[in-house]
Amino acid sequence: MHKPYIICHMTMSLDGKVTGEFLRRAEHPKVSEIYYQINRDYKADAYACGRVTMQESFAGEWYPDLSAFAPLENKMDYMVDDLTGFYAVAFDPHGRLGWKSNRIIDVDKDPGYDQAQIIEVLTHQADSRYLSYLQSVGIPYIFAGENEIDVPEALMKLKTYFGIEHLLLEGGSIINGAFQRAGVIDELSLVMDPVVGGANDKPLFTQASLENYKLVDTKNYDGILWLNYKVSR
Repeated sequence: MHKPYIICHMTMSLDGKVTGEFLRRAEHPKVSEIYYQINRDYKADAYACGRVTMQESFAGEWYPDLSAFAPLENKMDYMVDDLTGFYAVAFDPHGRLGWKSNRIIDVDKDPGYDQAQIIEVLTHQADSRYLSYLQSVGIPYIFAGENEIDVPEALMKLKTYFGIEHLLLEGGSIINGAFQRAGVIDELSLVMDPVVGGANDKPLFTQASLENYKLVDTKNYDGILWLNYKVSR
């Protein structure tokens, strides 16, 4: 399969949860800093998140008034000339993210995230006026799937169009699960928060399929473990 090398990099509770109240504990910032340092150490070409994670972490709640934009007649992939080589890939099936810039603005200026060029991955259900809006901001976009994201098609385009060789998949559960079911994850990078999550917290993968991994590395950061697995195929 023509695709980037995919590393699913996540913080996880002892019972396999990746979102929930445990992330807001007073002790969690230490876990987060380990996670962010590992992110920087990977030096990946891109990181990818689902719509909810991108909205909560970077885009915020703002959304453009699409009535101000003319609909496009043809839904075709859109590129820009000034590609940076460092990308934030937003899997946004219906075009729900409101970006004010074509670059990620990280409040902490973390080099693992800040100034990454945004790429939108859409389905053909996205409003054609949203495409006009993205073009006005200078955000490239690709289509992958009619109603749901076609993960292999998206990854093929990300590698072919943008030259992405290594991509960090950073959640949430729905996009992680879509990648896992598609059989495209090569490696797991899990920073284990020594806490049990809540009953309603989300797992690492939604609707996962059976897949074997082998442990290839571990590190102990004063009781916070990093577990590194590679897929066994």
